[in-house]
Amino acid sequence: MINYTLRKIGYGLAVMLGVVGVVFFLFNILPVDPARMTQGQRADVQSLQAVRKEFGLDKSIPVQFAYYLNDLSPIGIHADNAEEKDRYHYVRLFTFNHNVVALKWPYLRRSYQTRKDVAATLLDVIPNTLILAATAMIFATFIGIFLGVVSAVNKNSWIDKLSVGFSIIGISAPSFFAGILIAWVFGFVLSKYTGLNMSGSLYSYDPFRGEVLTLRNLILPMITLGLRPLAVIVQLTRSAMLDVLDQNYIRTAKAKGLDNRTIIYKHALKNALNPVVTAIASWFASLLAGSFFVEYIFGYNGLGKATVNALEMSDFPVVMGSILFIAFIFVVINILVDLLYAWIDPRVKLI
Repeated sequence: MINYTLRKIGYGLAVMLGVVGVVFFLFNILPVDPARMTQGQRADVQSLQAVRKEFGLDKSIPVQFAYYLNDLSPIGIHADNAEEKDRYHYVRLFTFNHNVVALKWPYLRRSYQTRKDVAATLLDVIPNTLILAATAMIFATFIGIFLGVVSAVNKNSWIDKLSVGFSIIGISAPSFFAGILIAWVFGFVLSKYTGLNMSGSLYSYDPFRGEVLTLRNLILPMITLGLRPLAVIVQLTRSAMLDVLDQNYIRTAKAKGLDNRTIIYKHALKNALNPVVTAIASWFASLLAGSFFVEYIFGYNGLGKATVNALEMSDFPVVMGSILFIAFIFVVINILVDLLYAWIDPRVKLI
């Protein structure tokens, strides 16, 4: 098990290294000058050169990439001075040639626009995105399993056809289209009945009370983000339940006179949840990435909205940091799911 775990971690590190390389070179070949974006079109040459030097943009692309890897690596080589220690918050391992090999958190650099650490910028908005993704997944899981069970128990009835039709529409509708439609219908046309807004973040500002938690602004983006996983869970639960309900032990339970509720929820559903659990684990990471469009449509202050705003301003460190965070979440969840499979079925380790 230890060798299997180390192998999966090695694969994950290789994937992260590939993502870092692709993201770095992709943004560095764009015909955009970050220095001019921050200083304006009328900036003089000296100001532009000073900004490029401040952010290391005056060096060649390969040298910039080497420095970027050194910043991201948990073990890096840095100058042994107060400025470097304050920037990287490193712990010295050993010293050589006036430099130190140090242990540190990955450094995502600073925003071109605000000069604020990218990590601090992302940490301000990541909790909002995690709350949105978690509530969307909870909403999709409970509603999806319920509709899937009802659909399977009432096979070929109007309830079954309605659930299947709803799931097909949910899978087919892109998030940006569903978001615009849901915002317009429930946040504008029916707003006096629903009490919901077309846009708004989890926290709103009140002139008397300051920052106030506004949970109603979470409802529409949560439904929009959870629509596609909900549709998938409905179909997975229905298919799995139909297979289980056709098993011999279910017929035996019916022959013994057990009531339908006990048979469905205690015996059938328990054995039908394996593919659903797998889908939930994989979809959670996808929801973090899918929140980009949803947050922007609803004006929800999260990782997606911050990334789109940074992209519009060519604030590449913020965009790169958010992409690397999403990639890291994907890798970690995939490793955990693989380890869970290996724990459940030891034969997986032989693959």
